[in-house]
Amino acid sequence: MENSMRVLVVGSGGREHALCWKIAQSPRVEKIYCAPGNAGIEDVAECVNIGAMEFEKLSVFAREKAIDLTVVGMDDPLVGGIVDVFEEKGLRVFGPRKNAAVLEGSKAFSKDLMKKYGIPTAAYENFDDSQAALDYLETVRFPVVLKADGLALGKGVLICNTLKEARDGVYSIMEDKQFGAAGNRMVVEEFLTGREVSVLTFVDGKTVKCMTSAQDHKRALDGDQGLNTGGMGTFSPSPFYTEEIDAYCKAHIYQPTVDAMAAEGREFKGIIFFGLMLTGEGPKVLEYNARFGDPETQVVLPRMENDIVEVFEACIDGTLDKVELTFADNAAVCVVLASGGYPVSYEKGFPIEGLENFRDKEGRYVFHAGTAKDKEGRIVTNGGRVLGVTATGESLKAARANAYEASGWVRFEKMFSRSDIGKAIDEA
Repeated sequence: MENSMRVLVVGSGGREHALCWKIAQSPRVEKIYCAPGNAGIEDVAECVNIGAMEFEKLSVFAREKAIDLTVVGMDDPLVGGIVDVFEEKGLRVFGPRKNAAVLEGSKAFSKDLMKKYGIPTAAYENFDDSQAALDYLETVRFPVVLKADGLALGKGVLICNTLKEARDGVYSIMEDKQFGAAGNRMVVEEFLTGREVSVLTFVDGKTVKCMTSAQDHKRALDGDQGLNTGGMGTFSPSPFYTEEIDAYCKAHIYQPTVDAMAAEGREFKGIIFFGLMLTGEGPKVLEYNARFGDPETQVVLPRMENDIVEVFEACIDGTLDKVELTFADNAAVCVVLASGGYPVSYEKGFPIEGLENFRDKEGRYVFHAGTAKDKEGRIVTNGGRVLGVTATGESLKAARANAYEASGWVRFEKMFSRSDIGKAIDEA
């Protein structure tokens, strides 16, 4: 089995393209499938027309194709229990079980966990009654943050500067159900100020190993203006994530979180993504994700020197303590090329030109997020975030220049991107 592994990746975005690309570098892997995949993923994997939430079909496919390892990229299937379904059928799968993925699936659960185990986070209250939330707002200092409890594609967070804004926010989340059932419960949280940092970690139930740090840009427009998106670009490493902060987080946040989940009978195996705010009082947890971030994955994996399949296996087998994660002493920047109108409404189906410019270019990558093939076999836009252009460089400044240069190699109608991804680097 050593050099003949068959791997299935579940998902269809830029994160999954980066995962397939990285898995393909493992000498142990002979074949990769991706369900449902996208037009770019076809370069490195065979795409299978099964949706990420079709657990039964996916598990049947995995058995039929004798898949040795399934890697789940997305949050919805993890929170929905895909890992439990696969494990029940004796299939090897990387990711947390349903009772552990709740760390991301419920903001209220994760806040209560942090409070119980003394993990630093913003002060908060949970509500499942809108009137109680409105009454509580009369007592708080502004600004405050309102969060829909469930999964909302990274968009279920409102920052409110006044009581009126907060009241309107409660109505839109809990009454008008702007984020659907995710808003049946809501968290009202103190607003933290500082620099945001994302740290992705591998976890095997007891041991936690950190990947390199990254920083995402959530707002649609330059200068952090416009609406919240799934992420318009990212850079790695964060110059603000120092060795001192890393040591503090390992002792007070990362290991305590893994231990807390184990103590609750919710052993966590897979990826914990720590969204941190570096406040004046020290680092605090903004949020947990139970999977690779998107687009953070697109800057972290190109810098990772390990065979990622070996790390996945160590997480599943509980032997992560024997793995030494290594990352190149460089930097990476990813610029997202999006469809005009994203994140609200946008057109699809525009042909993408210039993708061939990335062939055999060392240190320049284009990860497909929302692409498809039309009847003529042309690659066309098929989502809000269409492509993630990633480049490495010896410094963040160099990587940023390289990423923006490479972004100019492709075009499609109504394309837009932010021009200031990683600009904070130049000010660091």
